Amino acid sequence: MANQWDPSGVFEVLASEESRRILAAASVQPVSANELEQICNSSLPTIYRRLNVLVEHGFLSEQTIDPDQNQSKQYTTDLEEINIGIADGEIQISIEVKKDAVDKFGELFRDLGEESHRQRSSTQSEFAFDSVPEE
Repeated sequence: MANQWDPSGVFEVLASEESRRILAAASVQPVSANELEQICNSSLPTIYRRLNVLVEHGFLSEQTIDPDQNQSKQYTTDLEEINIGIADGEIQISIEVKKDAVDKFGELFRDLGEESHRQRSSTQSEFAFDSVPEE
């Protein structure tokens, strides 16, 4: 799923070394906050702040796991690719994130609805054009 993002927000999120380490670690396998504390060599409150920002931006997903294991959530990276473009005096960022089946199904129906609307509009335009009386 490609979206347009505010460059300053994306740069701010990715400027954090902890955020980059979290994204890299969570791209290999699901990880808990406690595991990320060790991987990033940062405090647990810092890890949770970065996790919240990354989840909020859609770069990470969190899954609830068995609370009896002393861990309640694990995180995986949804971020696949970031493209930065500069044209006409503007910076544009396109970010690809992983989609689950529900997202793909929703996009399919939205695209079908848009195509159907375009076809109806085109047919109506042709009809309106054809129905103009000749002189």
